[in-house]
Order: sequence, then structure tokens, then C-alpha cells
Amino acid sequence: MIDNNITKRIALKGKPHRLSKQSLARLDAMSDEEIERAALSDADNLPLSDRKLKEMRRVSCAKHVRLTLGMTQEAFAGAFGIPIGTLRDWEQHRTEPDQAAQSYLKVIAAMPEDVRGMIE
Repeated sequence: MIDNNITKRIALKGKPHRLSKQSLARLDAMSDEEIERAALSDADNLPLSDRKLKEMRRVSCAKHVRLTLGMTQEAFAGAFGIPIGTLRDWEQHRTEPDQAAQSYLKVIAAMPEDVRGMIE
């Protein structure tokens, strides 16, 4: 069935968007079957099939931040003081950034120019 926690959040331009209280109340009043029926009736936003889901690949946080900024791996690594090999390992899921690195990536995403100014 559908995970109600997922259906209650909508991604809007990469930022989490909360539903209004009225929309949440309407959604809470629906059964899982009604939610699924409503999702299937939206031709512009059909749920993915199991086959399509298996074809999808997860994008790392580091790659997402870098692509959002429109930077190459070399430019991103140089601008933010991250070794290029480390960045590539993160992006290719060979390793995961530790907690400090995850926090650093979040700060870069939120204020890239300020961070870049501090590194230079």
C-alpha cells in the first residue's frame, strides 16, 4: 500500500512543500485505497511500475548539490576544498560522506557563495 507519510509531502522545485491544513484533513479522511485510486486517476503523475522503479538510480546528496549549482566535479571540488577522489567516491556510492561532510554539503547547498568566499 501507500505510505501516508510520503503522500503528505510534495516536492516543489526541490524544496519540501507542506500541504495546507485543509488538504491534510482531506487526505487523512481518505483510506489507502482511495489515495491509491486518486493517484492512479492523475494521468500526468502516474505511480511508477515496479519495473520502472528498478531502473531508477539513487542520486547522492553530493551530486545533487553539485548539479543544482551547475558545476563540474573538478570545479565543485576546487571551490569547496573537497578532494576530487572523495567527491567521486561519494557520487558513485563507493563511500558515504560522514556526518560532518553531510552537514558541510547542506551548508554548501544553502549558501554556496558564502562558503566559497570562506574557502578562497
